[in-house]
Amino acid sequence: MTAIEPRDEVAKGADDAEDATANSVPDGVLRRPYRALSIGIVSVVLLIAFEATAVGTAMPVAARELDGVALYAFAFSGYFTTSLFGMVLSGQWADRRGPLGPLAAGIGAFAAGLVLAGTAGAMWLFIVGRAVQGLGGGLVIVALYVVVSRAYPDHLRPAIMAAFAASWIVPSIVGPLASGTVTEHLGWRWVFLGIPVLVVIPLVLALPAIRRTASGPAGSAGAAPPIDPRRIRLALGVSLGAALLQYAGQDLAPLSLVPALAGAALLVPSVSGKRGLLPRGTFRAGRGLPAVVLLRGIAAGSFIAAESFVPLMLVAQRGLSPTMAGLSLAVGGATWALGSYLQSRPRLEPHRERLVRLGMLLVASAIATAPTVLIDAVPVWLVAVAWTWGCFGMGLTISSTGVLLLKLSAPHEAGSNSAALQISDGLSNILLLAAGGAAFAALGGGTVGAVHGTASAGSHPAAFVAVFALSAVVALAGVFVAGRLRVPDGE
Repeated sequence: MTAIEPRDEVAKGADDAEDATANSVPDGVLRRPYRALSIGIVSVVLLIAFEATAVGTAMPVAARELDGVALYAFAFSGYFTTSLFGMVLSGQWADRRGPLGPLAAGIGAFAAGLVLAGTAGAMWLFIVGRAVQGLGGGLVIVALYVVVSRAYPDHLRPAIMAAFAASWIVPSIVGPLASGTVTEHLGWRWVFLGIPVLVVIPLVLALPAIRRTASGPAGSAGAAPPIDPRRIRLALGVSLGAALLQYAGQDLAPLSLVPALAGAALLVPSVSGKRGLLPRGTFRAGRGLPAVVLLRGIAAGSFIAAESFVPLMLVAQRGLSPTMAGLSLAVGGATWALGSYLQSRPRLEPHRERLVRLGMLLVASAIATAPTVLIDAVPVWLVAVAWTWGCFGMGLTISSTGVLLLKLSAPHEAGSNSAALQISDGLSNILLLAAGGAAFAALGGGTVGAVHGTASAGSHPAAFVAVFALSAVVALAGVFVAGRLRVPDGE
């Protein structure tokens, strides 16, 4: 993958003209000709966000009624596993033929998976539905990045990334409440069957606008690479390897080493090396694109792994109800959006790397602060306060990595590089949750589902300290990586 492509004088002149227009004409993502496109693609993100926050509330009831509690974790891992494959497929598809196809197919698969899960009569069929959902979600998220890279000029990309972040606020607050009400009064199936109706909105708004502004291969026909069968095989290796690691992470029995080693054997060569799915130099934080991809994984993995254990810690150690424990994280959605909005301000663009470093410092400090509530004298509301500034830091960081990735990607590589960014995000979540779950169980916390962070009662406080310490150390490593995002002049 190429981090930066040299541009000829014609392209430079076009960029200069675009910059001049940006400075003289007040435009934005909701002004013509971007209005329909912006509303459409933000509606797609809103749909995914609502599903993510609502379905988790109905999942325990679904597993119980389908007599599949023993397979509960696979309803989550099935989604994440197929989404990794969908990301790579979407990147290849979008680079070759444009983002319209993978986006439409992804939305369709996402809706079909919801219907399949909502009508399932057995747990295995429910898991298949979740897997189809994951494939659709992976196709969609990478295709959206390619749409942003093609349809929006550089100075508007931070704003649309901020809009993506803001679209999670309402679902994070309303989603669990609405899902709980529907599950209680109408049944869990309607949580799944009601969401596909919302697919009509993004289809009507987004697809025609994408066809006008971002369809077809990038650049000339010769510049677009063919779909690489080897990368598709590597994607299958990543998906299967991640599935085996998730399975092994749910049990500390000696036999679990077998799927763990098999998963690592599939995963490592698929993502690393000269022809892996991640940019060369990612694991040594090479300057530019490799550091951006690595930082995305560090930020997402460390924060999500820690957040998964916050409600459990508050319930098991401080006696809060599950509702109150969940509410301790609710305000974070607003501050995440605030951080994302702040990074979109044009005046702060020259200081983006400093913003990211600040964001990672906030994330690390929030994670390190959370386990202090294990001390009875520390008020439990300190977790909520810490998570507000931690989410603010995530808003600064996550949106900035998306902006930087598109800035450092050649047009015909936007899909593959966006897939690498999302793979880094997803894999880090899986690996750090599995590592944190293993440490938690080993120190007396009980058996933990590596995907959803549930555990048996009677957890030892040291088990929580180990999880948060691991995540905080990883987040601190992100502060160093944040200093390697910029490519030096002339390199």
